[in-house]
Amino acid sequence: MSVEHILSRRRFLGVSAMAMAAAPLGFATFASASPVPSPMGAGAAPTTGSAASFPPLKQIRAGALDVGYVDAGPAKGPVVILLHGWPYDIYSFAEVVPVLVAKGYRVIVPYLRGYGTTRIIDAATPRNAQPAALATDIIDLMDALKIKKATLGGFDWGGRTADIVAAIWPERVKALVAVSGYLIGSQDAGKKPLPPKAELQWWYQFYFATERGREGYEQNRHDFNKLIWNLASPKWQFDDATYERSAASFDNPDHVALVVHNYRWRMGLAEGEAKYDSIEAKLATGPTIGVPTITMEGDANGAPHPEPAQYAAKFTGKYEHRTINGGIGHNLPQEAPQAFAQAIIDADKRS
Repeated sequence: MSVEHILSRRRFLGVSAMAMAAAPLGFATFASASPVPSPMGAGAAPTTGSAASFPPLKQIRAGALDVGYVDAGPAKGPVVILLHGWPYDIYSFAEVVPVLVAKGYRVIVPYLRGYGTTRIIDAATPRNAQPAALATDIIDLMDALKIKKATLGGFDWGGRTADIVAAIWPERVKALVAVSGYLIGSQDAGKKPLPPKAELQWWYQFYFATERGREGYEQNRHDFNKLIWNLASPKWQFDDATYERSAASFDNPDHVALVVHNYRWRMGLAEGEAKYDSIEAKLATGPTIGVPTITMEGDANGAPHPEPAQYAAKFTGKYEHRTINGGIGHNLPQEAPQAFAQAIIDADKRS
């Protein structure tokens, strides 16, 4: 879970100085930072486990992966790609997809590497979950599906991945919806210490840095991830069926290795692959994102996250921030699907 935010100093090289003064500036050409209500029944996800089902999953070879993905809506419709985070899966978008399909969009929802039916093809391939690898996976998937350009939406790991694709390959991104805003960082930023309260919020990152943590996650991933769901979304009353539907995706054979690598890499405790060095070097500069963007935040996000003003300056195109009220936590697309779907539609229209 990229519970990634209160830590803008840690996550973003050079962001703090630029961003703290950014919110009032005039580059936001369609702007409103006012809270957006999310009434139960309209914005909040159902708690009965009876959420909308997906069409049968598809598989496609894309780069290093055999990717499992949902492909819904008209084949020639404008494309939206939705990206989940940790410890979540494609069902974070189960109620978002039908709304977008009804508006004529083709919606692609892939399992990230280490989740569900997505597999690393070659046993010799490093089990690497550094940010550049995850972003490259999405470009590889777009190439495999012959998608030239898409609107991207994501949260947590998926939000960071969408941010990176928009920053490094803007020609492939029509518009962006990013929950919790700008998540691009670097290993150097991740090594810097934080105030004690901020460090406490990253307890699981320190846990994963130890061999005991890796073994503990291997043995207890089901209960561990359910705990994260509760901590990150303290007001979301999901039921067991809703959790179990997503928990099945954590049984991927590479899940533990990739989750642990992702968090160790951030603190400089694990190496990445040299082929991604040039991308990571660009990301370490804190690149701006120029595509039309809507950032979102739930009013009850229990995961670490910064205030919108801390990252607003990073979005230099048409930009808007929306705070979603109603007890909405970290898993915003599943907790407030109507609000998330509307943000996708609105961002796409402004491209």
